[in-house]
Amino acid sequence: MLGAGLDMAPSDARYAEFYERYLRFYTDALCVHTTVFPGIDALVSKLEAHDIRWGIITNKTQRFTLPLLEQLGYAKRADCIVSGDSSPRAKPAPHPMLLACKLIACPPAHCLYFGDDLRDIQAGRAAGMPTVAVRYGYLGCPEPIESWGADHLVDHADDIAALVGLT
Repeated sequence: MLGAGLDMAPSDARYAEFYERYLRFYTDALCVHTTVFPGIDALVSKLEAHDIRWGIITNKTQRFTLPLLEQLGYAKRADCIVSGDSSPRAKPAPHPMLLACKLIACPPAHCLYFGDDLRDIQAGRAAGMPTVAVRYGYLGCPEPIESWGADHLVDHADDIAALVGLT
């Protein structure tokens, strides 16, 4: 964010100062304008109605992940929540994915991982999970989403429901 907003790199003399300031602002406004993507609430309800376990794997640190998910109403609903600092390495390493599988006692090959960034697809594939790239969300990678190597591409949460047979 500092790089994009202030053209600042970690090697800049005032980076640490601005980074701490950014984190204070972020903490104070954690869920002010945050919303879930269209169709996600319905998707989660369908998953739960069919006893399909689901979780969240993010590179956001736990100090932000858990309060955000509490405010959005997902913290107690998710079968597992893995943050960027929950495992030895964050995505694109497979560690967070494997931890999530361990937490829900499900082999990676029986999971389906959805992501909106190349590192999500890389992490899922490295863990041995089938992967789905979503055309909405962060999409921080400049490479076309079709080149990420995902097993599936979707445009909306309804497409995810259809992919897992919940239409």
